[in-house]
Amino acid sequence: MARLATAPLILAGDGWDDYGLVDSGHGRKLERYGPWRFIRPEPQALWQPRLSDWDAHGEFVPGSDEDGGGRWIFKQPVPPGWPLAYGSVRFTAQCTPFRHLGFFPDMAPVWDWMDEQLVGRDDAATLNLFGYTGVGTLSLSAHGPVTHVDASKKSVAQARANAELSGMVERPIRWIVDDAAKFTARQVRRGQRYDGIILDPPKFGRGPEGEIWRLEEHLPALIGDCRRLLDENSQFLFLTVYAVRMSSLALAGLLDEVFAELPGTIEHGDLAVREDGEGARLLPTAIFARWRNDQ
Repeated sequence: MARLATAPLILAGDGWDDYGLVDSGHGRKLERYGPWRFIRPEPQALWQPRLSDWDAHGEFVPGSDEDGGGRWIFKQPVPPGWPLAYGSVRFTAQCTPFRHLGFFPDMAPVWDWMDEQLVGRDDAATLNLFGYTGVGTLSLSAHGPVTHVDASKKSVAQARANAELSGMVERPIRWIVDDAAKFTARQVRRGQRYDGIILDPPKFGRGPEGEIWRLEEHLPALIGDCRRLLDENSQFLFLTVYAVRMSSLALAGLLDEVFAELPGTIEHGDLAVREDGEGARLLPTAIFARWRNDQ
């Protein structure tokens, strides 16, 4: 049976040529995205900034409500999109109305970890739920067929555009616009299996037909269906959760219950990004739990 590692981990990512966390503090962070620098809110940056002057091309100013909203303010014109790369995967960065820039840079160590689990494989069938703009999908596609699922037509269209930008349109990727929970339940009924699953569910969301998603209410059933799509020969499941009042140990406890009959190890902890330069600090961004088959 799967072993639960109770001690939390920190899965920290460093900057690379096209991205870096320049500084953080006072509830904000300064990041570089290629040649452009942006300031965004970051409630977990409780400390003082290291730099006295934050020279940025734009800043996202949040709205007054706790659930989101806000607007970008630019000091100078910023293009509607520009290309970035992580390894062999190329994608378009852009200032979205949701404060994001078209991908989640703190996921870079997750992409690397999944690559390690599938090293040497070119036939691994994987599933990316809530796949957004497809950077993780394109990374997984080096190891075999990937099913990419997201409820947003716009996000899936951007993911397909990123595949074209990366020269990966011929790779065996299924692009699915659907509610993640409904799609996963259908896959269970059809007897499908996967070698690995990654899921990045939001705190709250709506499916393409108005389906309501509430993390605390619906996550256990979704994880249960994901478990039914995996077996003793599968390699991993990786779950990330943002912006919730929840412990990574709670996520691990859920996996411990659901994955009890499989071999391997269940781990949990924080995702974090390391600042650039001397005296770099770790900025936590999300919590995660993962199962890996190490037997």
